[in-house]
Amino acid sequence: MNLLLADDEPMMLQILKDYFIKEGFNVLTAGDGEEALELFYEHWVDIAVLDWMMPKVSGVEVCKEIKKVSRTKVLLLTDQGDSEDELYALNAGADDYVSKPFEPKVLITHACKLLNWASQLRSGDLVVDMEAQKIYLDGSDVQATSKEFQLIKYLIQNKGQIVPRKMLLDQVWGVDYHGDGRIVDTHIRRLREKIGEIRIKTFRGLGYSLEVHPDE
Repeated sequence: MNLLLADDEPMMLQILKDYFIKEGFNVLTAGDGEEALELFYEHWVDIAVLDWMMPKVSGVEVCKEIKKVSRTKVLLLTDQGDSEDELYALNAGADDYVSKPFEPKVLITHACKLLNWASQLRSGDLVVDMEAQKIYLDGSDVQATSKEFQLIKYLIQNKGQIVPRKMLLDQVWGVDYHGDGRIVDTHIRRLREKIGEIRIKTFRGLGYSLEVHPDE
């Protein structure tokens, strides 16, 4: 999922970006409403998370523009808890709103609900339980490490697509990790031992892909 995140507070922007990336989103960031609109028209966006008060163009105005031309979900961040302001946000076309201050996990929950992201991700008899942080295979608990869980979660969110090793490294170990990239291969090998060799395909020189179940 491509997420457009706009906020004129650099620290808040970075914090929220990091949280959303860990949840498997591809994040585009903007420091004001004008930049947000430019990014929106340059990229396919599934959901936009916009701060209400931004320089140049407000989040509400960005929301209105987005809704004129697309069905992209819009979540507004408001500094107000006033019901009239919340009503104004919804009348502007916002699909949801979150009042500041808020916990990043609360915001992510709102965003996932707008996109109908279930708490469980499935591919045939393979289930990734997001809340319990567990993997199940044919109903049995798979004993997986935290890194293995994060790897399979990202692969199942992008099942059927070839995910580059560098992307898996950035998503699971973080962009600041400077160790041996082959650590991804080691964890993939261990995952295959636990969930079956054929479920994760290797595309040499390109990356990995989780198979799509025939019934999906």
